[in-house]
Amino acid sequence: MRKMAFAGLLFAVLLGGVFLGLLGIIAVVYVVSVYNGLVTLKNNIKKSWANIDVLLKQRSDELPKLINSVKGYMKHEKQLLTEITAARTAIMKAKTLPQKAAADNMITGALKSLFAVAENYPNLKANENFIQLQGRISEIENQLADRREFYNDSVNTYNIRIQSFPDMIAAKMFGFTTPEEMFKATEAEKKDVKVEF
Repeated sequence: MRKMAFAGLLFAVLLGGVFLGLLGIIAVVYVVSVYNGLVTLKNNIKKSWANIDVLLKQRSDELPKLINSVKGYMKHEKQLLTEITAARTAIMKAKTLPQKAAADNMITGALKSLFAVAENYPNLKANENFIQLQGRISEIENQLADRREFYNDSVNTYNIRIQSFPDMIAAKMFGFTTPEEMFKATEAEKKDVKVEF
């Protein structure tokens, strides 16, 4: 009888040990998968910002050509051309993501104004060089909008993961505690551009 009780106790201890071992393995697998998921999200954020940065560079490279093509036509729009040049300089000097985003917003607003004002200059609108540059910059703007959306999706997913239970526990263990900043439009970008004829 004592042997059976001892065997039953031994079996219960072994079964408990196996159960605890399985729980430990499941916990380790879970923590590793959360860590790998957060690393992937963090790298997606960096990659998506790098893709935006490439397009910002391309657009900045096109701006001097655009300014040169409109200078002769827009003699009365020096302020607007100065704004575009200042915004381009700001984006070239920007080091941090918020600085680049602010400079990008400045360029986007200035370009909207430029293309709206161009409507007042029929000879400029007919200029083949201007039309080609306008098309190229519009194409870049559309690509930027798509990439900003992907960036914001990546940031949103990351921020949700580091703030959701139980992922937040593993995130804190590995130092993923700071939410990333979304790419936002400025108030100036949200306003309609006035076109006067």
